[in-house]
This record gives sequence, C-alpha cells and structure tokens, in this order.
Amino acid sequence: MTQNTAAELRKRLKEARQHLAVADRQRGSLLIRARLYTWLAILRDQKKAQGVSQPQTIACYWPLPDEPDITPLTTQWDDAGLTVALPRMVAQDQPLEFHPWDSSTTLSSAAFGVMEPPSSTPLMPDVVLVPTLGFTPEGDRLGYGKGFYDRTLAYLNSQGCYPITIGVAWDVGAISAMDASYSPQPHDFRLDAIITPTSWYPAPPSDGSARLGVQASPDGHGG
Repeated sequence: MTQNTAAELRKRLKEARQHLAVADRQRGSLLIRARLYTWLAILRDQKKAQGVSQPQTIACYWPLPDEPDITPLTTQWDDAGLTVALPRMVAQDQPLEFHPWDSSTTLSSAAFGVMEPPSSTPLMPDVVLVPTLGFTPEGDRLGYGKGFYDRTLAYLNSQGCYPITIGVAWDVGAISAMDASYSPQPHDFRLDAIITPTSWYPAPPSDGSARLGVQASPDGHGG
C-alpha cells in the first residue's frame, strides 16, 4: 500500500467514524467496555485455576473525541485492584512508555491532543489496549500513521515482554468494506485481537501471539 493510498484510507476511516450518531457512540462504548471487562475477568479466573500468573498490569489509553470511550473501564479495573497504565510519548521516533494511572492521577495534554499521566517508573504491561482506526478480521491494525504503537509493541517484545494486544475500534473501521485490496505493511504489528461493539476479530485472545512466535518484523496515540 503506497503512502498516498494509506493517507486516503485513513481519511475515509476518520470520516466514517465522525458520522456515528452520539447514541451509537455511547452504546458502542458501553458494549466494548462490558466485553473487555468480562473477557479479562474470565481470563484471570482461568489462569488462577491453572496455577499460572494472571494478567495484572493493563495498559489503556485516554481516548480522543472520536474514539470509543473506555475511561470508565480504567476506573473499574483500578477499583478491582489491577494496575492501570497510560502511555507517554518520549520522542517522535521512540517507543511509548506506560506509566501508572489511578483515579487520583492528574493528566496533562501532550502532542496530538493525547492526555498523558505524569512521568514515573515505566511499567511492562500484561495487556495493551491499542486505539485503532482501521482493522482487518485477522487482527491487522491501521493507526494514525505515526508508528508509535508498532514501535512500542516491537520494543516490548525485544525486552522479553509479550503482552496480549487488543485493538479497540468502531465497526466502521473494517477496512475490507472500503478497500478489498488492502494488505498490511511488513512493519505493521499484528494484534492478538480487535474488539468492536459487536464482535471480536478473529476471537477473544487467551495469550499473546508473540508468545507463540507469530509476529511481524520489529520495524519502526498518534501511531
């Protein structure tokens, strides 16, 4: 996919989600939060029954205006005793860092209008929720073109951290409905799953695909 083609596809995807009705956004966000909360609770119960470590540190993101609103979920997980982290941008060409967040944390506005927590000791997450503009049923993600999450997830793997990666998207982000010829680039980091208000693609994850050796090359919210 050429740069011009990618830019046009991103433009069309942004326009599609801008036309979502307020009621559809509210209901869709609620469904996504409910699916994620239930999924993690079940996964933690399964891991506990197996006698293995349970996902504890969840890297979320503070949504931009047109993204699904997952903010109440961060509070739910914090109240449940899980460790919640939000991303911080270090530099334009560097991986993101995930820093602790709780209900008392004061966020500040950074580049691209992203809200960030204060700098602290970066965390290595067990689960990463990734803001997703467009997606394929196989878990390929189209972001905003800056490459932050591709670099970040590849970096985490290089450090021996293999989180479960879940893209959070609207149903109108389905790329196949706009461009049947789309194929991801070699540096694009395939996620373990995509969640939308109506479905999981390809299925709810149980373990990160990187742990099974299935991953894109490590080439290098805004990305």
